[in-house]
Amino acid sequence: MLKSKTFVKKTRSGGVMKIVREHYLRDDIWCGSEVCTECKQESTELQKDACIESNLCSFPHYLVPDTNVVLHQIDVLEDPVIRNVIILQTVLNEVRHRSAPVYKRLKDIIHEKEKHFYTFTNEHHRETFIEREPGESANDRNDRAIRVAARWYSQHLKTPEADADGLRVVLITNDQGNKEKAEESGLLVYRCEEYIKSLMANPELVDRLALASDEKNEISSSKLLFPEHLPLSRIQAGIKSGSFLQGTFRASRDNYLEATVFVQGEGEDSTEVLLQGLHNLNRAVHQDVVAVQLLPRDQWVAPSSVVLQDDGGAKDDDKAEEEEEEKALKSAAVEAAKKPTGKVVGIIKRNWRPFCGMLNVSQIKESTRHLFTPADRRIPRIRIETRQAATLTGQRIIVAIDGWPKQSRYPNGHFVRSLGSAGDKQTETEVLLLEHDVPHQAFSQAVLSFLPKMPWTITPEDMAVREDLRQLTVCSVDPPGCTDIDDALHCRELDNGNLEVGVHIADVSHFIRPGNALDKEAANRGTTVYLCGRRIDMVPELLSSNLCSLRSSVERLAFSCIWEMNHKAEILKTRFTKSVIDSKASLTYAEAQMRIDDTNMNDDITKSLRGLNKLAKILKKQRIEKGALTLSSLEVRFHMDSETHDPIDLQTKELMETNSMVEEFMLLANISVAQKIYDEFSECALLRKHPSPPPANYDILTKAAKSKGLEIHTDSAKALADSLDVAKVDGFAYFNTLLRILATRCMMQAVYFCSGMDNDFHHYGLASPIYTHFTSPIRRYSDIIVHRLLAVAIGADSTYPDLMDKHKQSALCNNLNYRHKMSQYAQRASVAFHTQLFFKSRGILNEEGFILFVRKNAIIVLIPKFGLEGTVFFDGKDKSGPNLIFDEEGPTLTVLQHTFHMFDRVKVTISLDDSNIQHQKIRMALIEPVIAGVSVPAPEAEPQAKKPKLDR
Repeated sequence: MLKSKTFVKKTRSGGVMKIVREHYLRDDIWCGSEVCTECKQESTELQKDACIESNLCSFPHYLVPDTNVVLHQIDVLEDPVIRNVIILQTVLNEVRHRSAPVYKRLKDIIHEKEKHFYTFTNEHHRETFIEREPGESANDRNDRAIRVAARWYSQHLKTPEADADGLRVVLITNDQGNKEKAEESGLLVYRCEEYIKSLMANPELVDRLALASDEKNEISSSKLLFPEHLPLSRIQAGIKSGSFLQGTFRASRDNYLEATVFVQGEGEDSTEVLLQGLHNLNRAVHQDVVAVQLLPRDQWVAPSSVVLQDDGGAKDDDKAEEEEEEKALKSAAVEAAKKPTGKVVGIIKRNWRPFCGMLNVSQIKESTRHLFTPADRRIPRIRIETRQAATLTGQRIIVAIDGWPKQSRYPNGHFVRSLGSAGDKQTETEVLLLEHDVPHQAFSQAVLSFLPKMPWTITPEDMAVREDLRQLTVCSVDPPGCTDIDDALHCRELDNGNLEVGVHIADVSHFIRPGNALDKEAANRGTTVYLCGRRIDMVPELLSSNLCSLRSSVERLAFSCIWEMNHKAEILKTRFTKSVIDSKASLTYAEAQMRIDDTNMNDDITKSLRGLNKLAKILKKQRIEKGALTLSSLEVRFHMDSETHDPIDLQTKELMETNSMVEEFMLLANISVAQKIYDEFSECALLRKHPSPPPANYDILTKAAKSKGLEIHTDSAKALADSLDVAKVDGFAYFNTLLRILATRCMMQAVYFCSGMDNDFHHYGLASPIYTHFTSPIRRYSDIIVHRLLAVAIGADSTYPDLMDKHKQSALCNNLNYRHKMSQYAQRASVAFHTQLFFKSRGILNEEGFILFVRKNAIIVLIPKFGLEGTVFFDGKDKSGPNLIFDEEGPTLTVLQHTFHMFDRVKVTISLDDSNIQHQKIRMALIEPVIAGVSVPAPEAEPQAKKPKLDR
């Protein structure tokens, strides 16, 4: 059956276009129920005997939730107890348009067979499709469609209301109008809260109920704590007129009364607006998109240096403490330069996610209302209701925000689930993965179905389109224990006296074809995440550690970049080819170094390595002469106990010549491939750039050098590199390393971009005019796209529409940049947690360090032995410290006659403070120099885990 509509639309040129919309209806769509006698049985999706025990519904029943119940109560629907649910096509479509995250979660539930969720295509069923009536809103039409479908089910399954034991259909809605109309038409209908509270065997499910609306007020005080948010229409008009600014709200980690709003502009016109005080923050949460209004210039302030953590003690109507804190905030900022200051006037888009943290159990006996403290200090405490407080004490739990009434100091939320005991290694790893949005669920069957069938072999068809390089002496050089081997190398002398050098990269794109479930999953994950003792793969292990890994003595498919060079490392020819290789050795950096250094070894592998190492030194020299930077950062390595997997030793990694050797050829391959794909596809090449830092970024570096009588030039990367090379202090060998560590902190983040959407390609750190990532497709999705582009460029594979769409490439780059950044943060959090485990069993240690930064009331100390940074404070919020004199020009800090400078050598005690189980801290206290009356330990130390790799 076909319904069609015809209407005309005027075009820009003044013509008329006739548009016909067709809507097909069927009468053979299966209802999904095992008790149905009319429909053709495909499989039993909805079961009669697996129903929920409920006081309200003591009979077998199916649930039909409306759109808002699905959107707001998805945590409840995910619970294993909720099953036999009919998801109408109307609801599915609305959810897809209104919330992509909820839509994905709903689709995941539908795919869980044991949940018995059935999707009914009511919009294409002859008896359930309805037309929108004149004057009827789209929302009212959809509500009516849901009621019509629920009514059809009741009649179709022949469940008369009089039959107490018969199967019934229950509509779940929180919309009062929808509920009344459903009751009028004879439907069985309940509010979600009403139904969930009636469940007999699962009273704890009530904790997962989201509050119905932002304005639900369960607070005894009727006083307004916050200004009203403006409606979206007012906000849009204000942004258009320029009276409001739109930006991303970024809460402070150190000060709960302070935040900034980043307002995106053209080029370098982006600005940051400072917000101070609860009223001006006005219920915005970290990462929300907000509208801000600038305050008059005479009310502009400066960022505060006061550390203020919300202890959760203030009452909603107790202004005294809040006013005292805000006064401290402003008085501390009088001297500093003022910044544009504003207030939040409205929320454009909430960016809430489920938050990990711990429960602060109320001291009021029998109370079910408690405060939840998120692990992320930028998120406010959340008020929840739970009857499981005793059980959840000491547990890491997940809580979702439902809304933030203007009468409440804190947002309202609900309990989602428990993760396990705080401090437990598995629990804490789960927390850091969730908090950094790292996809880490097991690969779905849909994804795994696209893996090659085992046993897998290279076929004659594969060989026909590839170059056979199995005879070459190819080997890989990687860190110890590496199983996902992306790259291998070879070097041999040619008959004409020149050298042939090859970089062979795992051909992952052969196994992952565009657009299938495996490809989409890899694109979403973006990168493999390496934690201490655990790896979260971007692609399933069959590929990452087996079929794609270039292990020794097995034939593997590769994508090869091969150069002909002379002995001065000048490139004479470059070619790219799909290939088959057979690696002759999988070496560690140390094993490769040993072969190069051992004069008694002269086998083919060793000769290849020596040739590569010789050329790499020339390539590095050439790069540095062009202005490439050699920066420094400390990377720590944990030695784990083989049984407990606890860290038993912690040391900074040593870099060998072979590290640099591999680095040079990976960089060269990336540059060669970048030029090739850009020459072929100037609009849609996926490239990587490293922006030049703004001059202000270098202030701290130039001041640090000046304090030692040295000058650092920052006009260009080459000027900076040359300055760093000659920056030395007699009797202070570690000075240059400290300076390079500081220079690393001045840098901008390198990012992926699409060539057709940008005109600045330069990679500042590498001093290269063009760059990309080609050499790690097992662990980076960017490299898979680059492989596909290169394959099309050399005629080794066919193209597809998304690959040539610069807008889709640009959107992909945004996700890859986000995933890469969150991966780095997760890795640092993992190092921080394992550092705490390491110090937990060691008591107090005394170590030497260097002052990296000088602050108004503290020094930040670097301990090279452990790659650890910590802060030694000389005053605190609750106590008056010793007399402090801070000179910003130095910068120096004088504490009771002793003056601290950057890079001064100090001695500190290091210990673990686990008094707050959620936020355990490494504390540092000063031993040398000895300052009378000063022994104030520091709140927090954060290990740095930045890799000193040159973006290979």
